[in-house]
Amino acid sequence: MSTWGHLDSRFGTERPRKLLALDGGGIRGVLSLEILAEMERQIAAKTGVERLGDYFDYIAGTSTGAIIAAGLSVGMSAAELLQFYRDAGAAMFEKAALLNRLKNFYKDEPLARRLQVLFHDGRGGLADLTTERMRCLLLVVTRNMSTDSPWPVSSNPRAKYNDLARADCNLRIPLWQLVRASTAAPVFFPPEILNWDPHDPAKTFVFVDGGLTPYNNPAFLLFRMATQPAYRLGWKTGERDLLLVSVGTGASAGVTSATERGLLGNLQGLPSELMYGIQVDQDISCRTFGRCVHGAEIDREIGSMVLPDPPPEDGGRLFRYVRYNADLSPAGLAALGLADIEAAAVQQMDAVSQIGNLSRIGRALAEREVSIAHFGAFA
Repeated sequence: MSTWGHLDSRFGTERPRKLLALDGGGIRGVLSLEILAEMERQIAAKTGVERLGDYFDYIAGTSTGAIIAAGLSVGMSAAELLQFYRDAGAAMFEKAALLNRLKNFYKDEPLARRLQVLFHDGRGGLADLTTERMRCLLLVVTRNMSTDSPWPVSSNPRAKYNDLARADCNLRIPLWQLVRASTAAPVFFPPEILNWDPHDPAKTFVFVDGGLTPYNNPAFLLFRMATQPAYRLGWKTGERDLLLVSVGTGASAGVTSATERGLLGNLQGLPSELMYGIQVDQDISCRTFGRCVHGAEIDREIGSMVLPDPPPEDGGRLFRYVRYNADLSPAGLAALGLADIEAAAVQQMDAVSQIGNLSRIGRALAEREVSIAHFGAFA
């Protein structure tokens, strides 16, 4: 049997490939999902492919992006995931008991229970990365505190640590728990402890949010893992062979100064501020090596780095690149016709009360910017 198992018909032959990368950002994943819902609608209308997990070949996500990426990879629609966030948002950010708040603000149990229900194997058990529910490849980014290093875990069956003969095979980790590890933002949630090899206690590790790695925006990491020989996938590069679409949870540099927030406020705001800087850096890397055909201005020095479509022959870049993200500053919201929304409120990663406004922002951005034309020949 092929190493691809039930996905052999899709991945057993060489063809142009499509990648989707999803940023972290807590409850602001609702914004991303509104963008994805419009993308899904346009793709279905143009190609007849109704689910993003059937259109994209490899989906990566960090933190809240990992929840969405995993959901899409097992065949859920963007609309179904949006409903999950609306139903489970309050439970995911349930306040921890008072005595535990110096360690973390929110309980992990409600989120864990929700993820266990979401990521079942279809037969009454819990899915892992070998589940036949998988429609495409999945990459989940987390951080191993025990080794002090990023741990991007992929479902690629050819990867070195995905050999099913290994006692510590990545593919055997329960999907819900891998996603929970990626969402364990310090201060907000307790870490996740994973035993990679049940027969070797030394391979028990402590994991925290993947947003605390250089890959809160996992786009350029996804490109590397799809194409570099070390990852044993080796997909072909080139503007006509590789499409990379990146979706953010809103650009937020913060609107309150550090001196106004105090120590506790600064600690709570630190994850969001780290994520903002990281997402910009990864975005610049993608625009440097890929042909960016759509994306907002990065800053006044380098502009948007958007390039016109190449001539009929390949234009020489390593991939075609599209970036969708909303500006959550007061000026950015006003530009979307949403000046009534308070910027500071929707910038928070745990603003469950803002789910409605986050949906409004995502829909406004999607209506204004998302276009199947950006995908070129891949549509």
